[in-house]
Amino acid sequence: MSKEQKRKIVAFLLPPIANLLIRLIYLTCKKEFKLASSYPKEPFIVAFWHGELLMQPFLYKKFRGRHKISVMISEHFDGEIIARIISFFGFSTVRGSSSKGGARVLIEAIKTLKDGEDIAITPDGPRGPRHSVADGIVALAQKTNSKIVLFNYQATDFWQLKSWDKFVVPKPFSKITFFADKVLDISQMNSEEAKEFIKGQMLIDAVK
Repeated sequence: MSKEQKRKIVAFLLPPIANLLIRLIYLTCKKEFKLASSYPKEPFIVAFWHGELLMQPFLYKKFRGRHKISVMISEHFDGEIIARIISFFGFSTVRGSSSKGGARVLIEAIKTLKDGEDIAITPDGPRGPRHSVADGIVALAQKTNSKIVLFNYQATDFWQLKSWDKFVVPKPFSKITFFADKVLDISQMNSEEAKEFIKGQMLIDAVK
């Protein structure tokens, strides 16, 4: 069996299984949500670290209900798996990254925001370094004059993978505390200031 055939099988079987496991973990856990009392009325950018991606769909649903969102995801194979998993939550995708098809994906993301959808982005994705902030989120926010809402969650008990992003998987029956209580405005900052500001605020969020 070729590598391509194996990938097709994995891409077909893994997403529905992962979707089921994610939902089972969520259902068994205690949940607490700490949400902003006010947030932008216009479409905004949701930002979270790549290693904290797993449970974010539940936080977004709690925060925004049925509002439409597209997630910026790489065109790599692992990005395809993620795209298929989040489709079970009713989320769309914008495929590409700053390293591959950067200009195209930025234009598509800008159009998506202007069409009324939110955009979710992992500033350190798809390949890291962990907890770094690439140019894409700054360009997207400033070209559309959009606010950034930081998403984060912490579990009392979890597995942490040995991947570059130290991917976090909450353990069943733990408690997950979700945060969406910080709104950033970087419209008056230059690119480097904005990246340092976003990184600093996200790291502060990570140690709540």
